[in-house]
Amino acid sequence: MEDEAGGERGLRLALWTVCAVTIPVLITLWCSVRRSRRTGPAKDGKHCWRDTDLFGRPTYCSVCELHILRGFYCLCCGLCADEPCVWRAGRRYQCKEVMGRSEEPGGIGQSHHWVRGNVPLCSQCMVCGQQCGSQPKLCDYRCIWCQRTVHDDCMEEHLKTENCDLGEFRNLIIPSNYLWTVKQLKRSKSQDFLKLISSSMGSSWTPLIVLANTRSGNNMGEDLVSEFKGLLNPLQVFDLSKTSPYKALQLCTMLPANAAKVLVCGGDGTVGWVLDAVDEMKIKGQENFIPQVAVLPLGTGNDLANTLGWGAGYAGEVPVEQILRNVMEADSVKLDRWKVQVTNKGYSLRKPKVLSMNNYFSIGPDALMALNFHTHREKTPLLFSSRLVNKAVYLFYGTKDCLIQECKDLDKKVELELDGEKISLPNLEGIVVLNIGYWGGGCRLWEGMGDEPYPLSRHDDGLLEVVGVYGSFHCAQIQVKLANPVRLGQAHTVRLILKSSRMPMQVDGEPWAQGPCTVTITHKTHALMLYHVGEQTDDDEDDDPSSDSDQDLQDPVNRDVDM
Repeated sequence: MEDEAGGERGLRLALWTVCAVTIPVLITLWCSVRRSRRTGPAKDGKHCWRDTDLFGRPTYCSVCELHILRGFYCLCCGLCADEPCVWRAGRRYQCKEVMGRSEEPGGIGQSHHWVRGNVPLCSQCMVCGQQCGSQPKLCDYRCIWCQRTVHDDCMEEHLKTENCDLGEFRNLIIPSNYLWTVKQLKRSKSQDFLKLISSSMGSSWTPLIVLANTRSGNNMGEDLVSEFKGLLNPLQVFDLSKTSPYKALQLCTMLPANAAKVLVCGGDGTVGWVLDAVDEMKIKGQENFIPQVAVLPLGTGNDLANTLGWGAGYAGEVPVEQILRNVMEADSVKLDRWKVQVTNKGYSLRKPKVLSMNNYFSIGPDALMALNFHTHREKTPLLFSSRLVNKAVYLFYGTKDCLIQECKDLDKKVELELDGEKISLPNLEGIVVLNIGYWGGGCRLWEGMGDEPYPLSRHDDGLLEVVGVYGSFHCAQIQVKLANPVRLGQAHTVRLILKSSRMPMQVDGEPWAQGPCTVTITHKTHALMLYHVGEQTDDDEDDDPSSDSDQDLQDPVNRDVDM
């Protein structure tokens, strides 16, 4: 009887576990299907409309002025309209002008662009200081450049001819007249025309280019693109599913040298994609226009973003305005980038596989989980549109490998050399080569592990940290801080020889199955990144580059060195 009761309890527990995993997956899949069926932005030549089933706040049609629950809104200027009025709104109202003619010779003058009604909640009039938009009707105005609001009466009395200063984010915005002026000066073949224009913008002008991967993580990229287009010049915001990073970064060549900043909205893979495009700019002689890169983490792992102080994942908890403030306040640091060369054994005529590494290289159980995840995501991409679902799938494959142990006896299959010295390996299933402080979605592998005479890990010291793991269960113990990895050493050059068998490998979350080969990891270059100095725990203080005494990390004069 006791065995039967225990069996029933185990069955109920198993059923509850299955339900707890499958119900969120089914809900996410249903939301993804609904999202895919919704119509995307519709362009009428002026506006970029997107439909919504339910506005998040009281909204009024800009044409008929009636209260509406669903309808269309413009991604760029925020104009709202119901379905019968949307085309009339497009003909009647001008959208945000991304590139317009300057009225001043060689100047970058900017006028207010007022849109009536639907002002943000709790906004204040820039003239009288009283609350705007408090009446239940279409009323009051908002400038879509400086984001200031004003009452109808105050507008008529004070602000009909006033120029716009672009507001709080003026140092990040490319004015609508800037690119037109650049184009005219290029035609006239003026010398140092960028310096002539940028002098009128001020020395603190650091225009921001936003690169968003709309397919990363929780599929928040579309909403972020809309919000950034509303706060900045829409020409500064790119959807990486439609425009390649290299093409988008060509906008940097239209800006003053060493002035541009880039905000990458996506996972670590998206950041690596953008940094590869930056390297391509260097190869093509555009070193003077290399931007500094910040990260808004939308992916599943986000270990690089975590290392640079941008957090382990963004879920909309921070307003976009605060993100822009963080970018303006961030410090410039260097990030080591590494070349991973994979040479197949016995194929001397075949070109080696060459990859770029920012985070880590690994062989073993974590690479196997990434490979299984990647394979199934390619088959059913709609299912993998949630960070929660992605981590649940990783958990499933990790649990499966604990039972099967596909990577056992790795120490008998590989040889490891650190700076030319062969390392004796214990009975391992995996090896991880680290460039940054975090691994596996926010886990530290190197700090706080005894009295070995190794320096702390840094992402700018030209050193790699190498550790080993005993298996998937050991990886899980490390994640919850119940165990430490095996320290194998630090080195400037790492060589790993896979003598036999076929093993899973990964570089920055991009996995593949690899036969016998030699993997050589050497330093490639530095990337200019932006470090967000926010609230820190005691563990974070060691990773803060601003606490380092090396002034080269902070000195913008030296930021072109080692590029």
